[in-house]
Amino acid sequence: MLRTGRLDPAIFNLPVEKMRAGYYSDTYFNRAREILARDGSHPVVRMQVFQRAGAVLCGIDEAIAILKLCSGLQTKDDWHDGWSELDVRALHDGDEIAPFETVMTIEGDYTLFAHLETCYLGVLSRRTRIATNAREIVGAAGGKDVLFFPARFDHHQMQTGDGYAAYISGALGVSTDANAEWWGSRGMGTVPHALIAAYGGDTVLATEKFAQHIDPSVHVIALVDFENDCVGTSLAVARALGSRLWGVRLDTSGTLVDKSLWSEMGTFSPTGVVPPLVRNVRRALDGEGFTEVKIVVSGGFDARKIRRFESDRVPVDAYAVGSAFFEGTGRYDFTADIVALDRDGAWIECHKVGRPERPNPRLTKVE
Repeated sequence: MLRTGRLDPAIFNLPVEKMRAGYYSDTYFNRAREILARDGSHPVVRMQVFQRAGAVLCGIDEAIAILKLCSGLQTKDDWHDGWSELDVRALHDGDEIAPFETVMTIEGDYTLFAHLETCYLGVLSRRTRIATNAREIVGAAGGKDVLFFPARFDHHQMQTGDGYAAYISGALGVSTDANAEWWGSRGMGTVPHALIAAYGGDTVLATEKFAQHIDPSVHVIALVDFENDCVGTSLAVARALGSRLWGVRLDTSGTLVDKSLWSEMGTFSPTGVVPPLVRNVRRALDGEGFTEVKIVVSGGFDARKIRRFESDRVPVDAYAVGSAFFEGTGRYDFTADIVALDRDGAWIECHKVGRPERPNPRLTKVE
């Protein structure tokens, strides 16, 4: 999802005062700014930001918000805002980037933004990792819906930005309202195992109660593995709810073999949600006329497993993915380097050996 506009800095709810004070910054950046300020030195620099892998960029709007709201200097009596004195150029969230491609430059008095490097590099690294993993997972699904359901696997304060990073890469559903906050949507969810247990292990009753008490516009998706009998439970729920049932979700544990597969064991690995199980459920639903009921699968799905399912034409309608969004095989650590100094209105090359300036014509000026 390519973007041309940028998110309003206010949406990020940044801890502005703490960021201005360097609370979240590596101490050496705070001390560098302190030294320069005490020395009366205000070098005008060009800072270049990049990382080393092919990736889907995310976190740029958040990084810009940090610069807009938190750059500046604390004077004796007040905060001197620094944003208007900076020239920032950047790519957009959702852009595909090449290894070592410059994604943002910052020009201006270094003392105005030296304390923010830890913060803006951190959000870029985190969001880009999620966005890149999400793009791979969405691509593997071949156009089928991918649901972003990893909120339970990380700290709750990560949910909003992570959900946005998955959204810009094409994940259409998220599990919490926090995940969906930055684009104004809401979380979605199925009947959980806990609700089934609360109704005495009766999946049909729990799903009926869900349909009875939840807004009719919400899709009713029954979780059908509670008794390790996905075929039998899917049919029971479909018979009870009829057209109100949107779909069933298969979430068989990776240590269990579903009841419908017991007689088929011996020629494939039968544990968890496997292609023969999905086919058994689809065949059973279609056999009783429930052809409109969709099948959602979850439990241990990553890009590789989704590609295998799609290659085998397994009749899945949507994939719910969890911790795979956090994992992946790539590292997306961003680095910022000063690459030039302004000397009397002329830019003079100045950088660490091996880190030269790499101009990028794709950067656009941030107003």
